[in-house]
Amino acid sequence: MSAIKIIEVPKWGLSMEEGTLNSWLIEEGDSFKQHQEVCEIETSKIANVLEAPFDGVLRRKVATAGQTLPVGGVLGVVADASVSDADIDAFLAQRAAPAGAASPEPAVAVTVKATEPAPVPSMKSAGGWQVPQALLGASVAPVLATPHATRLAKELGIDLSRISGSGPEGRISVADIEQAVRDSGGKVAVLEPALKASGPARSRGDDSQVLATPLARRLAAELGINLNDCRVTGSRGRVSKADVLQVSAVQNPVLAAPTQVAPEQAQAEVLPMTGMRKAIAARLQESKRTAPHFRLHADLDLEALLTLRSELNAAAPAIKLSVNDLLIKACALALIKVPDVNVQFDEARQAVLRFSDADISVAVALPGGLITPIVRQANRKSLAQISGEMLSLVTRAKAGTLKPEEFQGGSFSISNLGMLGVSQFDAIINPPQGAILAIGAGEQRVVAHNGQVAVRTQMTVTLSCDHRVIDGALGAAFLKELKRLVQTPSLMML
Repeated sequence: MSAIKIIEVPKWGLSMEEGTLNSWLIEEGDSFKQHQEVCEIETSKIANVLEAPFDGVLRRKVATAGQTLPVGGVLGVVADASVSDADIDAFLAQRAAPAGAASPEPAVAVTVKATEPAPVPSMKSAGGWQVPQALLGASVAPVLATPHATRLAKELGIDLSRISGSGPEGRISVADIEQAVRDSGGKVAVLEPALKASGPARSRGDDSQVLATPLARRLAAELGINLNDCRVTGSRGRVSKADVLQVSAVQNPVLAAPTQVAPEQAQAEVLPMTGMRKAIAARLQESKRTAPHFRLHADLDLEALLTLRSELNAAAPAIKLSVNDLLIKACALALIKVPDVNVQFDEARQAVLRFSDADISVAVALPGGLITPIVRQANRKSLAQISGEMLSLVTRAKAGTLKPEEFQGGSFSISNLGMLGVSQFDAIINPPQGAILAIGAGEQRVVAHNGQVAVRTQMTVTLSCDHRVIDGALGAAFLKELKRLVQTPSLMML
């Protein structure tokens, strides 16, 4: 009996459901120590390194770079040299067994006998496919899928609700079905039978990775040609229009007549969405769909606030207060003054959660999207504390090392694009929060000041509110208090 351990996808935060393996930091056969960094995992919010929970030797990389697995999914197998490859194969097959079959205990250390064959998931064979039992069944509710995917699933008896779609709004394609079958240990048919005994066989495999010109790809879709069947005569090793037409003349003689085709279009680079980008898209789309937004605008005079900032920075050069630091403090105090804006909407219970402290979420731009680290209890902290905390949060956000509790939650958000020269914009509410403040640039504007025409530094802010929990008068009361604090910033020092 020999011990086998696993390295699995960790659960970083209550909302985490899956993680994507970005890269391995060790190789098969390498020994490692507890707390040593072994791989990098990306979630919908952060990318972070996974530290080994124990000492061991990595015997098998189960997951490959770019693969997304659920929390608890097996990334790698750890065992000493006395464990054979057959033992590891048996262990992995046992973990993949369908529900109801004997499965190993979920503890970290598991023992198996090399002499005892592990159960293999039952398969359904059809047309060269071998579909695992876990994917079989009938979809109860309608599932968004392409016509080809729907027809293929019906032929194979696959429950589409068990497939993850990669298309717009999660639409399932044939490629998604093929990937799910492979991931579950099944087999995908490469070629379908010829239409005629003497006719050519047609490929059925995924051709999305075949290099082809945009025109050739579009023409192949129109004619029902799989790009895997085409010769490659185009530039840079790509399938061309002529290659597609040549296959069409053989497979579809009736359609061999010249076809009018639109001219080639400019090439577009395909950039797959990261987990973070997908999460942002899903959350904000849901926010726009469910939260009735309304917006209020206000112009703030920054002269007094800029004067105070200059004085404080001159008195304490090590602090280096930013305008954003002062606005975080002003928003926090305004929320305490108008607490009915410092809320979240609990849709499940149809209730409003009102908070006694202001936890300010601050939008930080990242290469793959954005994240909102939180300054907790900003109403209780000094300007120096807020400044130091923001510096630390932004640094770790850009390094991808924030902890889940540092960006999950919050009672109110601010998004500042002023440093990018944006004068005014609207922001989408960060659910389940009830409001978000969009901050524009401070600009020199000609205004009336004390009855005289003057040039003053002004800033336009826009408050987006969820009308289910915040009314117009309430939002206006918050902006009035915020304006009072910004234009009389000494009140923040009390």
